[in-house]
Amino acid sequence: MRVFKFGGASVKDANAVKNVVKVLKEVGYENTLLVVSAMGKTTNAMEDIINAYFNDKKEIPSKVAEMVDYHLDIVSELFPNAQHAIYKEIKVLIDEINGFLVWNKSPNYNFVYDQIVGYGELISTTIISAYFKEIGIANNWLDVRNFIKTDSNYRDTTVDWERTQKNVTTIDKKVLNITQGFLGSDDNNFTTTLGREGSDYSAAILAYCLNADSVTIWKDVPGVLNADPRYFKETQLLNNISYREAIELAFYGASVIHPKTLQPLQRKEIPLHVKSFVNPTGKGTTVGKGVGIEPKVPCFIVKKNQVLMKLSSLDFSFIVEDSISELFKLFHQHKIKVDLIQNSAISFSVCVDNKFGGLDALLQQLKSKFKVAHHENVSLYTIRHFNTKALESLQNGHELLLEQRGTETVQLVVK
Repeated sequence: MRVFKFGGASVKDANAVKNVVKVLKEVGYENTLLVVSAMGKTTNAMEDIINAYFNDKKEIPSKVAEMVDYHLDIVSELFPNAQHAIYKEIKVLIDEINGFLVWNKSPNYNFVYDQIVGYGELISTTIISAYFKEIGIANNWLDVRNFIKTDSNYRDTTVDWERTQKNVTTIDKKVLNITQGFLGSDDNNFTTTLGREGSDYSAAILAYCLNADSVTIWKDVPGVLNADPRYFKETQLLNNISYREAIELAFYGASVIHPKTLQPLQRKEIPLHVKSFVNPTGKGTTVGKGVGIEPKVPCFIVKKNQVLMKLSSLDFSFIVEDSISELFKLFHQHKIKVDLIQNSAISFSVCVDNKFGGLDALLQQLKSKFKVAHHENVSLYTIRHFNTKALESLQNGHELLLEQRGTETVQLVVK
């Protein structure tokens, strides 16, 4: 059995949905499980609804209407018959969203986020499953929340592998199945999410539990490139990457592969293919058992909107194990992800990601114990397999705030 993952860009409009059909007809879809993301920028639209719920409830109807209209435009192109059952199915899902926003009493942002944001995936897969049936492609629509079970750490859950394995073994491998990425559910059957870009991870979880032959992530790029073409002019396709190398790249922030995706695949040596939905017969990139990376070229990774903090002891005492342990407890408490650390005898520099918004509260606590200087909106560049030319290309024109290098990897924090 194969697992295919289609992201938001691959189903962003009616033509994109039709192209998914084209891809499947070219590469086959027997014994296949499709993991599909929300359409286009729907996750952002869902986040707008959530923010309106907490900040200005008068905005909720218009935000919901924008999201609904976007999907109905796609549906009207795919289903010319205005009486098609898909319209009722979507209405049921929209009614569930509005109903939750009325009856919910929880002030927990992360809980509310998970209950709302996942409707993007539920709507997209409902539309795609119905369209496939409309054109004669039989399939089973699966609610992934019935299969992937997690804890209740909303927005960044941990998978309960034993229960998930038991649930997934009930999936019929002999047919085309369509399900959602990004989602799971907890013991109370509330929706949970696996973190942004977690659909790749969903595909890996399901592949692991199904003992799949392979996972293919369909992207709008020809495969894994040595740099993000949005930020770098010259890029090169990587033909083959070992699991170890891919995990390194993912750890440093390579956006093509979710950091958690590779671990379950490596355990069972399930190959991961990254291919283009524009050119489905192209070679793409294969991640699997092997040595290193081919071709061996510098790989550039950038993380924008980072925060660089430099902490110094107030009394010039050493920053030692106890101090560092306390710092990391605070980072964990405020959900601050640490991307780079560097320390000397009396100072500690750290580059962090403030994606959960805990920075201000963290700084207040830190300033009671340390002298704190921080820079917001900095960029963290990582170069794997760096050389002099690669280093010079980044250092020119940037104000360097911090540099750290090893034998294979260099990291630069710049303004």
